[in-house]
Amino acid sequence: MKSWKLAIAGVAISLVMSSASYAAKTDLVLGIVLEPPHLDPTAGAAAAIDEIVYANIFEGLTRIGAKGNVLPALAESWAQSEDGKLYTFKLRKDVKFHDGTSFDAGDVKFSLDRARGDKSTNAQKGLFSAIDTVDVVDPLTVKVALKQPSGDFLYNMGWGDAVIVAPESAGTNKDKPVGTGPFEFDSWAKGSQIVIAKNAGYWGKPALLDKATFRVIPDPAAATAALLAGDVQAFPVFPSYETIPQFQADPRFKVVIGTTEGETVLGMNNKKPPFDNQKVRQAIAHAIDRKSLIDGAMFGFGTPIGSFFPPHHPAYIDLTAETAYDPEFAKKLLAEAGHPDGFKTTLKLPPPTYARRGGEIIAAELREIGIEAEIIPVEWAQWLDQVFKNKDYDMTIVSHTEPNDLNIFSRDDYYFNYDSPAFKDLIKQIDATSDGVERTGLYQQAQKLLTKDVPAAFLFQLPKTGIWDAKIEGLWENGPIQANDLTAVKWLD
Repeated sequence: MKSWKLAIAGVAISLVMSSASYAAKTDLVLGIVLEPPHLDPTAGAAAAIDEIVYANIFEGLTRIGAKGNVLPALAESWAQSEDGKLYTFKLRKDVKFHDGTSFDAGDVKFSLDRARGDKSTNAQKGLFSAIDTVDVVDPLTVKVALKQPSGDFLYNMGWGDAVIVAPESAGTNKDKPVGTGPFEFDSWAKGSQIVIAKNAGYWGKPALLDKATFRVIPDPAAATAALLAGDVQAFPVFPSYETIPQFQADPRFKVVIGTTEGETVLGMNNKKPPFDNQKVRQAIAHAIDRKSLIDGAMFGFGTPIGSFFPPHHPAYIDLTAETAYDPEFAKKLLAEAGHPDGFKTTLKLPPPTYARRGGEIIAAELREIGIEAEIIPVEWAQWLDQVFKNKDYDMTIVSHTEPNDLNIFSRDDYYFNYDSPAFKDLIKQIDATSDGVERTGLYQQAQKLLTKDVPAAFLFQLPKTGIWDAKIEGLWENGPIQANDLTAVKWLD
């Protein structure tokens, strides 16, 4: 009798364990390198914000898909006028925000007017510069009139900075984000992790995961240990490049090397001497050996670039030869600029591996031509405040992971302090042109101008080094936008 009871108990325990194991397959723990400063994509420039909330918590009129294509989101369809200046969006019905408030055309008008308004804190306010008026036709119809045709308008509306927020919750989205997406905010343990949970009332196809935890692991060695131990099941952008071969040889993991929109640059303050001298900037570009940089900092992962443009784009041209590694020529340019003996400067480096490791390599190469660059490590929040916001820097290294962002060099108050009327004119022409062939030609002119002016030294395109459990399906291979889109992610049986 006693053994029979033990047998029944054993079966019960086995069933409980099997049930728990099955339940665990609806949860996912992802590793991220940088903790976001907050969680409002309409009020911050940090890519780490969108990496958590884009398509998961917040949605826009349109969205960017895994292949970089524009897809319907909160707008189920749209029509464009013949002159290209008026868009009529038909919105989805029965959509609710996570706090239970209803989504309608008024929320669209509020969001777009807020993003482009005088008091806007949107980091990508330029996305909305073409908008003239936003009018509510009825609760499910919005008309957006543009000042001039914009070939990028629908794409721009798919950025994280253009998501739709509600007036009831917009003011508290930094700490308690409220969107319309398939996941809703659950909790945030500062310095440790952010948890999102399945939105049971989602208007569209339900998420396949019940919960996702984004765990902050900035240290590459700790990231490796966490994956191997199973504490983290996925690292969409794995930071320990030197250990990737170890995971490639382990059948428990998938290693997926894709592309991103991340142009990695050595940014220079173009209005601060001696970087206001074009020949100084050209000299610095010629002092950098991109191959050594990619091998040393990225362990061979990354594609050299000679301008600010992704190699996978159809309009890309390879301009790396224009600023090829040539330290003797770099010295000659420095002498012509009035610095035959070089000069002293500073190099502020944010936390990512590419910046910290890359900075050491670049500082050593600059030393070879007489430039002594003092390395100043800064945390991400410091970088955003000192470099990006206040332009208090000489040089820095960062990857710009926003999509289709060539136009940042045309902005008057951007941290490069680059001011070229010719370049601004090219960007205006690009924005007003929808013909593919014409846009390609203009894009290539813009690339060449940046290579000539060197507002930054263009280093390499950041790879997307994804590693995750082999039983996980649906994570993106490439990074067409700053996102960890979990809407189709699931565990295989």
